[in-house]
Amino acid sequence: MTGTLDHVGLAVGDLEAMRQWYCAQLGLTVELEFALDHVDFRGTMLRHPDGWAIELLHRTGSAAGPQAANPVDAALTRGFGHLALDVPDVDAAYTALVVAGATDRMSPRPSPEPGVRMAYVADPEGNLVELLDRTSAGAAR
Repeated sequence: MTGTLDHVGLAVGDLEAMRQWYCAQLGLTVELEFALDHVDFRGTMLRHPDGWAIELLHRTGSAAGPQAANPVDAALTRGFGHLALDVPDVDAAYTALVVAGATDRMSPRPSPEPGVRMAYVADPEGNLVELLDRTSAGAAR
């Protein structure tokens, strides 16, 4: 099979707050908003100018799942672990997101992947976001 990743879906507790945060912090714009009123389910598709997207989903009555303190602990729960973004400056992106309400989960450091720098933060609802820099390190795929 061949294909291209289109988007990542993320269930959230506060759709409006998370839409505002992801748009402001990651440069995303609202592409589509939708609702399935018969099951009280709403969502919004947020797209980056580079083409990738995050779909935020909300259903009344949802509950927060496990929230890992770091990416190693996240691997103890099967399923979605984190969203990863290739950024030109891991340290600057990490600092900007922490200032904007993200919490530290792993400060900037060398990645196990040679020549790559990485860091992890959690968005305001505790979802892990990995920041990595492959292109500046000459490790672009």
